[in-house]
Amino acid sequence: MVGSALPQHVRTAFGVGESEPRPVVWAGRRAWHCGDVLVRPVADNAVAAWSARVLEGLEVEGLRLARPIRSSDGRWVVAGWAASRFVAGTIEPRHDAVVEVATRLHAATAALPRPRLLDDRDDLLTRSAAGAFGERRLALDQAKGGELYTALATYRRPVRSTPQVVHPELFGAVLFDHDGRPALIELTPAWRPKEWAAAVVVVDALAWGGADDELMKRWAHLSEWPQMLLRALLYRLALHAQHPEASARTLAGLDRVARLVAPLL
Repeated sequence: MVGSALPQHVRTAFGVGESEPRPVVWAGRRAWHCGDVLVRPVADNAVAAWSARVLEGLEVEGLRLARPIRSSDGRWVVAGWAASRFVAGTIEPRHDAVVEVATRLHAATAALPRPRLLDDRDDLLTRSAAGAFGERRLALDQAKGGELYTALATYRRPVRSTPQVVHPELFGAVLFDHDGRPALIELTPAWRPKEWAAAVVVVDALAWGGADDELMKRWAHLSEWPQMLLRALLYRLALHAQHPEASARTLAGLDRVARLVAPLL
């Protein structure tokens, strides 16, 4: 586990040893602002290193990217810490704009190869996505979303959309500056259809972001949309039913989405 303070050796490794670190919350996460550099703890070193390698050279139209910074010895991650250039912005309820970010980002990531780090991966996100796509049976807490998951899974039908590298956790990860320009600080990889990743944003926005009911309809032109919405909802229900902090209040948001999605199936 990374400690609560930014170690001096990490600051030195990323070239900000002389800067006074200022704790900030950046895209919902704690980080340390050192001049024009942000240093933050990472939950998974392999994912953080993969994300940095991709973001180093990725170009996405209309999207600002927090460019990663290597340490003095060339590493992307030092003792569980990563660094990037600071990009200004805050999380805002611009739900359609976040879905638009998803479409632009995934157009840019379409040619990326499947990350090897996904091989044999068994974290909570991976398990939940596999369950949502019918690739894995999950033992879920019925009271925390498992019962609704089981009922909705019967409406799942085969899809033909092509998997690619997508970011499945964009809701709450896109920042907007004063001019409304979006920014992204890191990538979380999944190998799924791009339409599904956009649908996850919509499900999250409807469940917990206060989005209007029409958000779902405004993106109905995306391929196999009803089934992608269903799989996005199943993904969130699976996560919810396995999460230790899940509650009746958070499940109520997913109940709302289920009532909107069910008539489309």
